[in-house]
Amino acid sequence: MKSLIAPTLCGLSLLLFVPAYADATKDCHIGSWRLGDGRAIDIAPSDGDTLRWRAFTGETGQLHRNKDGSWTSTYGWTERPDRKTVSFSDCATGGIRFGKETGKRIAFDVSETNFESNGTKLVGRLVMPKGSAKVPVVVLVHGSEHDSARDFYALQRMFPALGIGAFVYDKRGTGASGGTYTQDFDVLANDAVAAMREARRLAGPRAGRTGYQGGSEGGWVAPLAANRAPADFVIVSFGLAVTVLEEDQESVALDMHFHHHSADDTKKALELARAGEFVVETGGKEGYAEFDALRRKYKSEPWYKDVHGDFLFFVLPLDKAQMGEMARKFDFHTPFRYEPMPALRASTTPQLWVLGSDDLDAPSAETAARVKSLIAAGKDYTLAVYPGAEHGMTEYELKPDGTRVSTRYAPGYFAMMRDFIRDGRVGDHYGQAEITQPRVH
Repeated sequence: MKSLIAPTLCGLSLLLFVPAYADATKDCHIGSWRLGDGRAIDIAPSDGDTLRWRAFTGETGQLHRNKDGSWTSTYGWTERPDRKTVSFSDCATGGIRFGKETGKRIAFDVSETNFESNGTKLVGRLVMPKGSAKVPVVVLVHGSEHDSARDFYALQRMFPALGIGAFVYDKRGTGASGGTYTQDFDVLANDAVAAMREARRLAGPRAGRTGYQGGSEGGWVAPLAANRAPADFVIVSFGLAVTVLEEDQESVALDMHFHHHSADDTKKALELARAGEFVVETGGKEGYAEFDALRRKYKSEPWYKDVHGDFLFFVLPLDKAQMGEMARKFDFHTPFRYEPMPALRASTTPQLWVLGSDDLDAPSAETAARVKSLIAAGKDYTLAVYPGAEHGMTEYELKPDGTRVSTRYAPGYFAMMRDFIRDGRVGDHYGQAEITQPRVH
């Protein structure tokens, strides 16, 4: 989520994130809570000694501990007080006071597990609604983060609070899972298939519709996994139907657009980006002289300071030696030229794509156009684009310096995913989402 963002490469994290709340699963404040008015509130770990609450409707805030043991909330990620105070009973009682409402912890059936994928031990967890009834189950596919999904993914509880089972697992090389961290989509897709197999095994006769939800990098991985073993659905959240290199190009173009630079300046910025991307793609072995020459040529121009891209910004200030060190440190086997469209054309699995119009990390315009073309060609895909939403499906406001700070999740985002998981289709209205439906449900 927003508090975990590090410099990214196609939503692919370049810097290791070390969780400050490493014992989050042992803290009795972490969980989903049913309030007296019927709302479900999820409490998850966040930065340092803070917590983050999320409501199904999209509101969210950060909780800061007070000296008396209560917690004060701030609005979204803004750090502005939102006049909400939260307090918890002792762990055994499992009570909460959220503002003026009291509530109780929601109990789930939880199964911890180890499973293997191509000889690598992965660690996962199935969280099911209480009872014996058959329910849909969704496997949560990692983005590019390095931290433990089992510790930090709120959806592992938010979905079960809505009557949907969720399987969450630590990506290889993260959390308690074995193996080496990678951004190899082929390897990660095989891991997702193994996770689905384990989720079905654990759920047994309770497993109804089963499928994937993948955000960011998971948007490349989940469709591949669904093509390799049967799944009933795929949800891609703020993902991409373009290559990693194209993503960075689109991000640079959006930098220029949002900073109101001219077409000529955009052309120069994209020239610089292509040179920098080539250096990154070759692990610093090729193209440095050309890239450095363009940096020196353009660095005094007004637009230069506004060039960011999805990963270009990370190499802009580096000299040749630093780039070599960067390449060795971050050799994650990223498939820079992986073309996702063949897998999407070949898929027979219904898919929901949920994108934000203002996403700078994973620009959505070309991806939306490609998904629409697949829908027009008869694929059972649904596209939802939220105006004004960015990476993570959050709305935002601008700080005085022009940078963004997120305020909440787009209204209707969680409800849309719930409906697609449960029913295999969505309705016509979810907040401000612009929805393109398949021609035949």
